[in-house]
Amino acid sequence: MSTIPYEPSLYAPERLAEVLPNPSAVDDAAVERYLADGYLAVASVFDADEVVAEVERVEALAAGDMAQLDEGVNPTGPDAAASDRVRKLCVSPAESREVGMPVDHAGLMGVVQRLMGGRVPRLYQAMALLKPPRGGGEKPWHQDHAYFNVPVGQRIVGVWIALDAATVANGCMQLLPGQHHDGPVVHFKRRDWQMCDTEVLGQASVAAELEPGGALFFDSLLPHGTPMNTSTERRRALQFHYAPVDAPDWTVEQRLAVFGSEGRDVEC
Repeated sequence: MSTIPYEPSLYAPERLAEVLPNPSAVDDAAVERYLADGYLAVASVFDADEVVAEVERVEALAAGDMAQLDEGVNPTGPDAAASDRVRKLCVSPAESREVGMPVDHAGLMGVVQRLMGGRVPRLYQAMALLKPPRGGGEKPWHQDHAYFNVPVGQRIVGVWIALDAATVANGCMQLLPGQHHDGPVVHFKRRDWQMCDTEVLGQASVAAELEPGGALFFDSLLPHGTPMNTSTERRRALQFHYAPVDAPDWTVEQRLAVFGSEGRDVEC
């Protein structure tokens, strides 16, 4: 098993996220909770057959040339999957539709449209995020908006879809509720492009455990991270981001002026 390269208390949630039973439960009160907390967990967004189809698609893609390998993982044994050496599969919005990713899934899009407050969403990013058993890599605490060339203030909705049961043990998403209201945080190149660990240490996080087919909807400014998978169970997931179709673009320089280039004048 790989050595854990971070302070374990970075990922010590005080509670689990409430999970709504299905997309139909996303009512006005749920939308208000999303706006306040920055996230909403919903079960049964995909049915069992859809989950099986997406697992097969991810495994096929993992065997191709889109895969970013997780060099810290060296799977062995007859039960190893193609995805067991892969950290991430990134595809463009156009490619996502070409390979059949469910980026226009009706149940998913119904929730996204509600959370965007009537603005028309467009797919901004599509990927699969994979944590093989016994050492699948950490994604340090960060804000997704730090990666996006879209002005802060434009409401970008992320969707994280569990293809396996996602648990604290195998590296489910952990969140800092409400902290999207605090705005952008300076990011640094440390273990990844990330928030400084000292921004998170000592804070009470929430873990979003999900059954296969469940989805976490979250604001692009909400701090979140996922620890290493030190369990014997795989943790495969899809992740899509949707921006308003009329949102303007930023340059890389404009984004880094807000989120930091090697921390600007801030220590880490």
